[in-house]
Parts: sequence; structure tokens; C-alpha cells
Amino acid sequence: MEVETTDFLIIGSGVAGLRAAIELAPHGSVLVATKDMPKESSTEYAQGGIAVALSDEDKVGIHFEDTLKAGDGLCNEDAVKILVGEGPERILELISWGAAFDKEGTKLDFAIEGAHSRKRVLHAKGDSTGKELERVLLNKVRSYTSVKKYPFAFTVDLIIKDGECCGAYILKDRKMTAIIAKATILCTGGAGQIFARTTNPMVATGDGMAIAFRAGAQLEDMEFIQFHPTSLYSQYAPQFLLSEAMRGEGAILRSINKEPFMKNYHRDAELAPRDIVSRAIISEMVRTESSHVYLDMTHLGKDFVRKRFPQIYSTCLQYNVEITNDLIPVSPAAHYIMGGVKTDINGITSIKRLYAAGETACTGVHGANRLASNSLLEGLVYGARTGSAAYQSSSGIKNLTAVKEQVSEHAAAYHSIPEHDEIRMTLRKLMWDRVGIIRCGESLKEAREKLSEWAFILDKVFYTRRELELKNMLTVAMMITEAASLRKGSVGAHYRSDYREKGPDWQKHIALFREDDRIKYSPA
Repeated sequence: MEVETTDFLIIGSGVAGLRAAIELAPHGSVLVATKDMPKESSTEYAQGGIAVALSDEDKVGIHFEDTLKAGDGLCNEDAVKILVGEGPERILELISWGAAFDKEGTKLDFAIEGAHSRKRVLHAKGDSTGKELERVLLNKVRSYTSVKKYPFAFTVDLIIKDGECCGAYILKDRKMTAIIAKATILCTGGAGQIFARTTNPMVATGDGMAIAFRAGAQLEDMEFIQFHPTSLYSQYAPQFLLSEAMRGEGAILRSINKEPFMKNYHRDAELAPRDIVSRAIISEMVRTESSHVYLDMTHLGKDFVRKRFPQIYSTCLQYNVEITNDLIPVSPAAHYIMGGVKTDINGITSIKRLYAAGETACTGVHGANRLASNSLLEGLVYGARTGSAAYQSSSGIKNLTAVKEQVSEHAAAYHSIPEHDEIRMTLRKLMWDRVGIIRCGESLKEAREKLSEWAFILDKVFYTRRELELKNMLTVAMMITEAASLRKGSVGAHYRSDYREKGPDWQKHIALFREDDRIKYSPA
């Protein structure tokens, strides 16, 4: 086994990982490992925008209250204060680095989205905000010679010595390398690919959460999965995200019979929180025995729609949907996980020298349901904070040689599962059908029983990306199902048809951890 050393190892290159790298670059060598291309992350696909209290009509305190309201009583208020309070500085910093947000005249153009009480969502090139952030952050990272990119490298497991994280085992070109580091930061994004329908890119298989769990870290709030109400529905098209901003600009949801229905479910209609909109759509689909509903933008000006949503317009056109003339077939899809590796407000996990930021982490900032467009802001704010904390706590570590000499082979033998793609497909369908938007005790029991049949996969070591991803997907699926079974009540994005009220002790958080090769839990 080859052994390499770096001061700081960052796993993942989305907004959180890149912002952490920028923070660490002046303080030592930084290696950013990604299992795909550096720009391939959920950040790249973020359309709607980034929420920040910078407009004349907005205040940090209002953004704070909107975030708490969307989180349905389970937000960590300290984490939210940091998010909304440090957000403006991070955005102005981005602009100074060359971020080109859309403007109306000479002023920044702010949009409104569901559950926001003010126009506070910045966007770039209409609906390509994530791409713009990724471009600016990658360019900034390239200005530092201390940062090295390590693409097409799959992080298999963390290196744990005497209860501390000392780096990670990384598979590249079917060769295992031990990367020894003073501090390791997980920024691997979400886990949407464990569901049959998702807006997430193919890389979102829950890798960071799974390897942290195997190493002994605590994970929290895993039952809270946000399903985006509107993704393109077509047997010929991918599950392409149709931004919340479309409803913010006046798009109307209609049933298969072309009747508007959101007023029947919430006073804010199309601008209700995402979990409510998603459940309303599912209810309409059941009521009308249909596989989708429609999103209607035909009453808005054609030039406005094309200018405001150029990427969405051109993508839908590829699948024979002209959004200024046609009703757009849509249905919900898994979009974001509020839970993840439990951290404090500085990205510090329950394992010394291991950190996490972005969607992989759970600071509690989103509570039970993330406010739209807070995720990119979280990546910026907490990526920077985590990078700073990693530097400060590792400044006393001088010698990595001792750890380097202790590293042994990761495994004596590798395994293979010929039917891994079939299991993957079945797993994704199971999670969508049984642990999806509406859950109950019976559906969760069926999911747990089926998942347990694949438990043999968890003990094996693989040497291909697809098999390693399957192992991680199964691990995260088990944690989500376990947490959803334990929370006997409905809060935020977690909805159980057999427990429609919040239930007793609903404000407690469920923390999961590994003990004796089993999932254990404790309410925080």
C-alpha cells in the first residue's frame, strides 16, 4: 500500500469542501479528494439561488425567523444565528472574488421562494446559481499552489488510531493509498441516490455519512429527508429539478384535470413549505389516480420566462416540453437530507480530528425541514468555519511519521457482488415506496426486513466504485429507516400516516452510532 501525507484532507469538492480548502490553503498542504471530477457535486446542479439578508427590505432577524419556522421547531438556534449572521459577509466575499449574481439595474436582484417572507434569494444567469458558485470557488482554489486535487479517487474508509482520525484509505485506479493528515473534513454531499426518484447527481450516495458511521461517529436527524415537490416527470427524461423559484415567480400547480389545488392544502398555496407541497401533490396524484401533476407557467410572459429560467427552458425543450406554452408534468423527488454527521457549530464531530460540513453534516441548522436556498449559504458559512477550526486544532500536530509507520493493509482480500446493480435498483425502489414522502409503521417494518437481507454486504471490502457506493447506500438507508421507525410522530419533512401529530418528546433529536456492528441510538 502506498502512503502519502498532507496537512489537511478534504473529501468532496462542492461549495463546503472548496470553501474549507480556501480557508486552509494559507496554512499548509491541502488535498481535495473526489470520486469523480472536481466540479461534479450537488452544488453544480443547484438552480434556485442562495438566500441571504442583503436587500433593503430584509433583515438578518427576519431570515432567522423564517428559517426557524421552516425547521418546524427542531432547529439549533445558535447554528441558525451563525448562518444568517455570517451569510452576508460570505456573499460579499464571493462577489469580490468575481461572482456575477443577476442584477436589476445596478442593484442585486432578489427573488422570493416558498416559506420566505421577503425577497432574499440571489441567483446567477437566471437558474444557474450553483454553477456560478462552483466556478468562482474553483478559480479561487486554483490560485493556491498549496491545494492539490485528487480526482476519481474513492474514499473507502477513515484511518482511526487511538480514537483519532488520521486520514483515509482511498482507492484510485484499483490501488489503495493511505492518505495521512492532521485533519480530515467530510464534504461529500447528500444521499438522494438511495431513492428511486431524486434530483441529486449520481455521486450523491451518502459516502461521507457511511464512512463516518463505520468509524464510530454519531449521526443525527437521519429521518428528515426533504422531497422537492417539482421534478420533471417523463419516461424519456431524467428527474430534472424544476426550481422552487418558478413557483416564487408565479407558476401554478394543477392536477391532471388541470385544476389548481394548492389552496386546498395551505393558505400560502404554491409558496407553502416544501414538505406540505410534496404531500399535497402526492395526495392529488392518489385522488386522480395519476402519476404526476402539472406546473403551469403559460400565463407568465414568454420573454420573462426564457430570461429568468434559461437552463430549465432549454432542458425541458430537449424533452418536447415548451414551458411558455405547455403545462409541465412534475412529481416530487428526494432532494436533501437535513440529517448527517453530527457536528457542533465549528464542524467538529464526535471523533477527534474529524470534521464535516455542508449536506454531509448535521449542525441542526435546518431542523426538520430546510428553508429553500439555505443550503448553498450553509456550505459557504460552515465550510469556512470548519476549515478555520481544523487549522486551529491541528496547529500543534507536528509529526505524521509515527502514524505513517503504523498504517497497515486495509484488507487482506477484496470481494465482488455480480448482482450489485440489481440490488441497487431494488434498494432505491424499496426506499421510495416504503420510506418515502409518506411513511407508516408497516411500511418501515417491511423496509427494515428487506434491508436486513442485504446486511452481508456491510462486512465486505470491494474494489469498484459501484460496489463501494452500494455498501454506503445500504448503510445510510438502514440509518434513515431506523430513525424514521423510532420517531413516532410527524415533524417537518418526516410524515407518518399512523402518527399524524408531533407526538410526545418530539423536540428530542435521534442520534445513531455503531456499537458491536449494530445501529444503536440515543435521544440527545
